[in-house]
Amino acid sequence: MALAKSFTVSLLGLAGTVIEIEADISSNLPNFVLVGLPDASLSESTSRVKAAIVNSGLKLPSRRITVNLSPASVPKHGSSFDLAIAITVLAASGEVRAESVVRHIHLGELGLDGSIRPVRGILPAVLAARNAGFGSVIVPALNLAEARLVADIEVVGAHHLSQVAAFHGASVKVLQQVAPQFSSPMQSSASSQYQPDISDVYGQDVAVKALSLAAAGGHHIAMKGAPGAGKTMLAERLPGLLPDLDLEQSLETTALISVSGRSMAADWDGKLITRPPFEAPHHSASVASLVGGGSGYPKPGSISMANHGVLFLDEAPEFQQPALEALRQPLESGEVIIHRSAGMAKFPSRFQLILASNPCPCGNLLSRNKTCTCTAAGRTRYNNKLSGPLLDRIDIQLEIAAANPAQIALAKKMLASDRVTSAQIRDKVFQARLLAAERLSGTPWKINSQIAGPYLRRKLKPHSSITGKIDKALDLGRISMRGYDRCLRLAWTSADFDGRSSVSKEDLDFALFLRGGSTAGESF
Repeated sequence: MALAKSFTVSLLGLAGTVIEIEADISSNLPNFVLVGLPDASLSESTSRVKAAIVNSGLKLPSRRITVNLSPASVPKHGSSFDLAIAITVLAASGEVRAESVVRHIHLGELGLDGSIRPVRGILPAVLAARNAGFGSVIVPALNLAEARLVADIEVVGAHHLSQVAAFHGASVKVLQQVAPQFSSPMQSSASSQYQPDISDVYGQDVAVKALSLAAAGGHHIAMKGAPGAGKTMLAERLPGLLPDLDLEQSLETTALISVSGRSMAADWDGKLITRPPFEAPHHSASVASLVGGGSGYPKPGSISMANHGVLFLDEAPEFQQPALEALRQPLESGEVIIHRSAGMAKFPSRFQLILASNPCPCGNLLSRNKTCTCTAAGRTRYNNKLSGPLLDRIDIQLEIAAANPAQIALAKKMLASDRVTSAQIRDKVFQARLLAAERLSGTPWKINSQIAGPYLRRKLKPHSSITGKIDKALDLGRISMRGYDRCLRLAWTSADFDGRSSVSKEDLDFALFLRGGSTAGESF
């Protein structure tokens, strides 16, 4: 009897569990048995492994082969176990050195010809391997750039099973020799394409100011206005106002791309994502596509793919009501927990939400030169699609009026050097976030939108002589307690953006104004 073992990683969400793979070869009748709670796609691995070993010029013993995946209580899925199973079987049969195999994590899908194909989730899997104390991981060559984003672990890329077998000491003809490749310094992904700039926006001074505060404090925005008023134009420019992601955020964002399968797309260069993402799903999107889910093993939805970035819902009232209401819990907690038969998956979802809507079904209610043809009941029904509990979680609620001809003419006369650019605002946003982080040092929060209400009211509430207007609004029922807290957070962001260490009455008044949805087409 011959016995060998190696290791791989099983993913559920972004969480990786190191799986020990044991292979036993006995003298019973020839058979290949896989145990340890594999799913259907993993159970098919036995056929791929047998064909890949033979077609790589290696020997497969004609005896009973039992492969155990431990711990058996952890559900396992996918084809990324193929390489680890094959190399463990070869170690048990004596084709490769068992003492070499056991020191490495193996990840990859096998083709029948022995080729090693890319798999999703390489980045979180390699992170899990490193955190478990492993010093080396072998991955498909096409996943190599992604795997090398993880520092302090040796990375080996291979195109073919014969290469991996030779690496572990087998006497076999290889298609292409490959040497271990150590992790290189992390590279960032920088797009050379045109990026929307805030200087393109004419005559929307208050809206631009609101967008700047949203970027500085991580606040959510709802914009209502006639078609063509500039709602989409403003939303597309919010990511350009946000500072670069830090290392932890970059790794988390890139890991989400990896586990979603987008890392295998041709347009991804395998570099670390350092800029905030922008997601704009169509209004026909289902609950599962927004929040995440799927049958069997959960996958991240749009709100997780927008993590540390912006989620833009254009024509928000046209989205399915359950999809909109499903946003409420992630807006508060910053994460999504999905329960499926295979287990529970947790995905981060700390995004900035932008809702854009028309004032009525025909869109002409706020138009200067068009007449609304909607009935009062139709307008009410349309606006009620955005529920009160959802809107109560939105810090900034604006009515966007289209710039008038005079504002456009004035903006056109301005020199390009006189217009405020996204880069200039981004610098102010960065400084504002530094002030907030310094004030919040020693707490779990870094930006104002994350501050818990009790802490905000106990430690950061201004004097009653300053809060008179929002106190009255709360007493009259114009805002809820949650809305009260959001006004305080927004006021602190306003102070931080202007470089001040305390909140003024003007900050609170402006926060209440932004909260109230008054027309934002005039300068201030």
